[in-house]
Amino acid sequence: MHANRRDAGAVSLKKDRMNYNGMRRGAAVLTFAATALVLAACGESTEAPSASKPQVSVVTLATRPVVLTTELPGRTSAYRVAEVRPQVSGIIKKRLFTEGGEVSANEQLYQIDPALYETSLDSAKAALARAQAQLKTASVLVQRYKPLTQTRAVSRQTYDDAVASRDQAAADVQSAKAALETARINLVYTKVLSPIEGIIGRSSVTEGALVTANQADALARVQQIDPIYVDVTQSSNELLRLRGALDSGLLQRGTDKDSARATLTLSNGQEYALEGTLAFSEVTVDEGTDSVTLRAVFPNPDHKLLPGMFVRARILEGTAQQALLVPQRGVTRNQRGQPTALIVNAENKVELRILKTDRTVGDQWLVTDGLKAGDKVIVEGLQSVQPGTEVTVKDFVATPAAPAIQPAAASAAAK
Repeated sequence: MHANRRDAGAVSLKKDRMNYNGMRRGAAVLTFAATALVLAACGESTEAPSASKPQVSVVTLATRPVVLTTELPGRTSAYRVAEVRPQVSGIIKKRLFTEGGEVSANEQLYQIDPALYETSLDSAKAALARAQAQLKTASVLVQRYKPLTQTRAVSRQTYDDAVASRDQAAADVQSAKAALETARINLVYTKVLSPIEGIIGRSSVTEGALVTANQADALARVQQIDPIYVDVTQSSNELLRLRGALDSGLLQRGTDKDSARATLTLSNGQEYALEGTLAFSEVTVDEGTDSVTLRAVFPNPDHKLLPGMFVRARILEGTAQQALLVPQRGVTRNQRGQPTALIVNAENKVELRILKTDRTVGDQWLVTDGLKAGDKVIVEGLQSVQPGTEVTVKDFVATPAAPAIQPAAASAAAK
């Protein structure tokens, strides 16, 4: 009986050992499987970055003709200005214009008391009549003495004196005529006339005021503002750059009419509707500002432009036949402040280019060096690449701004 118990215990122990070994083998299999899964996952994570490439959007450059303009600050000034002053002295009797109104050339503006000048004119007329009478008497005397001198009834000296008296009387007549003309002109000057057509300002005198000939203070000011001048200043460096571009062929002038065009932007940002023409350019550089003055003429039929207004004028410089324009979003600057751009080469790798830019044309840079036609400039994805990076390229397509979602549409979209 004891033997049977020992045999049963041995069989139980053997079964326990078999179960333990099976559990160990199962745990090993599970551990191996888990390790394999982990290694497989690690293998995928290490291979994924090497398989994917950054994607960038590019713009392929091409040359085209571009009309270039220069925007310069300036001020308007009247086309003609006349300060009205009296040419004779006297009392102002009447003012014959409305302040701020339009006047025409030779229109009477003031009336100076003419009584004194009318008297002077009458006196000059009388003096002329007296001189003419004396001339007549002297001429008759010469005619009488002339035949008598031949018979020696009158001495030669007497005849010569008569001729001298006649010539003096003739000179007195000419002097009297000049005095009469002066008196007549002075009488005309009592009517103060507008020398030009234009808009007259405020009057500095009223009726009853005493004015003097050629006084320092003007009675009024007349300005012609249609057309009107626009004076702008350009630095001498810009002038030299422009001439260099024309000499090198980068810029080409059109016809004289086209190259002289100009447009205006008012101080409130509004565009002036009418175009002007460039009238002249100063030949002397201002030593204080190192600038040259340009003057343009603009039509001003509605008197929208007033003298002294601040404006910005755009002067047509010429046409760049082979202009290379690069979007501003694709141009950055390095630590030295130089403009740079990233391009994609034929091997789809990123290259850094240092540029030379001339100016902005709208939302683009005019590039004169560093790029050429056919280059692919990166405009999107700049933050995720650097020189030498291999990239995936797609063409840049500008998308219009999305319209704002209305509240009702937004709630419907959320549903």
